[in-house]
Amino acid sequence: MDMSQYLEIFIDESKEHLQTMNEILLDLENNAENMSYLSEIFRIAHTLKGMSGTMGFTKVAALTHKMENVLDLVRNGNLKVTGMIVDVLFECFDALEEYIDNLEKTGKEGDLDSSVLVVKLEKIAAGDSVDETKPKKVADAKSEIARPTDDDAFHISINDVESIISKAIEMGVRPYLIKVVLDKGCMLKAARSFIVFNTLERFGEIIKSFPLAEEIEDEQFDDSFELLYFSKLDENYTQSELMKISEIVKVIVLPLSELDLIEHAKQADVEIDIETAVANEETSKSKEDNAQSKDKGKTSKTVRVEIGRLDNLMNLVSELIIIKTRLEDLDTSSNKNNMNEAIEYLERITTSLHDAVMKVRMVPVERTFNRFPRLVRDLSKELGKNIKLFMSGEETEVDRTVIDEIGDPLIHLIRNSLDHGIESPEVRLKVGKEENGFVALRAYPDGNTVVIEVEDDGKGINPDIIKKKAIEKKVITTAESEDMSEKEIINLLFNAGFSTVDKVTDISGRGVGLDVVKSKIEAINGTVEVISTLGQGSKFVIRLPLTLAIIQALMVNLDDEKYAIPLNNIKEITTIQTVKITMVQDQEVVLYRNKTLPIIRMKSVLNINEGHEDLDELIVVIVKKGEVEAGLVVDSLIGQQEIVIKSLGKYLTGIKAIAGATILGNGSVALIVDPNQLF
Repeated sequence: MDMSQYLEIFIDESKEHLQTMNEILLDLENNAENMSYLSEIFRIAHTLKGMSGTMGFTKVAALTHKMENVLDLVRNGNLKVTGMIVDVLFECFDALEEYIDNLEKTGKEGDLDSSVLVVKLEKIAAGDSVDETKPKKVADAKSEIARPTDDDAFHISINDVESIISKAIEMGVRPYLIKVVLDKGCMLKAARSFIVFNTLERFGEIIKSFPLAEEIEDEQFDDSFELLYFSKLDENYTQSELMKISEIVKVIVLPLSELDLIEHAKQADVEIDIETAVANEETSKSKEDNAQSKDKGKTSKTVRVEIGRLDNLMNLVSELIIIKTRLEDLDTSSNKNNMNEAIEYLERITTSLHDAVMKVRMVPVERTFNRFPRLVRDLSKELGKNIKLFMSGEETEVDRTVIDEIGDPLIHLIRNSLDHGIESPEVRLKVGKEENGFVALRAYPDGNTVVIEVEDDGKGINPDIIKKKAIEKKVITTAESEDMSEKEIINLLFNAGFSTVDKVTDISGRGVGLDVVKSKIEAINGTVEVISTLGQGSKFVIRLPLTLAIIQALMVNLDDEKYAIPLNNIKEITTIQTVKITMVQDQEVVLYRNKTLPIIRMKSVLNINEGHEDLDELIVVIVKKGEVEAGLVVDSLIGQQEIVIKSLGKYLTGIKAIAGATILGNGSVALIVDPNQLF
């Protein structure tokens, strides 16, 4: 049975369960007596155990099985929730998250060894302390290797494969007799045996079984079955891997030697070509590597959509089919009014269809925000600070492609706030602040953009320290620093490699972070700015486009070429007299509304033939990036238009001032200007 077809569903559902588990664990830490929290975590662990067991993911199944044991004891009142238990459950959550991430990327659980966690959970269940728990060998995580007793006689026959076994031993392949005993209450014996076969075949070759494989598949056996198995792995590892499968009570792994062959020979069932088996074993590692590379990309990114939105989409497509039929019925002799009506109707439907598709692509920022309560909790403990996280606007919706990109920038900003921004409790009390600091994470829509704010009530940003460091690192000269505003000095924090901290910690101080934030946000046509008050705190404001797929743009002419400028970057359009433009430090500027406005000649930037530059009056499109503005000189305006962004491909990435291209109604291509790169 090919389980890979269910992998995407398994990953999606597991991620949902883990997200819920993370939220509940954070609540449980503050309200350990709430039994509903414990019941919910138990339910999640139980569900994950069943799902992963069915899929054959033994590491996830084994860990959740042990979690289930501990949580069951707590539910029944035999164990009390402590901070230590919550910490171990958080560690289990981290391990499960890594397993699921690996499954999404490669289709395999990965190499993470959770045996230490399994031992910790076993100790908690036994009422022991886990503080001194040290890593053990994988085999120790379950039990010592089980050896056969008088009741564990093997029934599998090997007398017709003696020569094959001898040949295998000569070639360095280890033959084993394996007996697997299932729990008497096991409901799906065939499913458990399938997982056993699957697990063993990852590391070697099953030569024969007792009873036959077909009988095992049809559940025609009691509580145990036997296998003759060839592998290069030792018996300890084989036994421990099988014991990770739930509902297995005993696994006996008996290595065979030349002396064992006569003793165990009784009856034959199956013959096999040893050369093939050994060759398969020799290439098992390369097969695994190839499988991993093939598995990459097996899971596609998905968006969960409300059924109401899909119904609306279906209705609009139905309307589209109706109008298509209507247009087909209108021949050339038809009334012109009827044709115009049909086209207007078609335009309304396509606009509604576009809105509906955009809503399908939209997902709440909650899915990104949900990771941060845990981050703040862990870093607060590590830093010895009392910090609370306040979140609002989690329901604000953003395009899926935007959501995927904002996680890393927000992590950097929150870590900076916790490490650099918020003072230690002692310092806060000295300056008259409350002992507990806070970080606020907010999201809200603002026109065609979504705003995300990260604010703290820490010490704020000192421009004098930044200026001093910038001069030391030769980012700016002393003379340049004198002419810079406070805001311009603070923006130096976004320079690559710039840090005001002398001591490097695990959390920050290496000068990577804010430059990553800036580049990531600008890569999705967003902006980031800083608002800081010394002694009171800082606020980072990120503005993101609602979508990256379809945008409103202003179409302009530059010589004979058409260009699109995203509307959300445009502040206004005006005309400026050429005589009013002056040169300041090799930059054309004009005094506009009592502010200095830099003038950027787009033809020069894009290497277009610079004709018509001697005009008395220039058409200028004023664009903004945060609070900074510039005027782009264009030849003429065409008008506002909805455009679909198309990538230029990997060979044309990184071209200055160009974000992509769009196809116009007449089939020609227009390049999309990226104003953020012009500043």
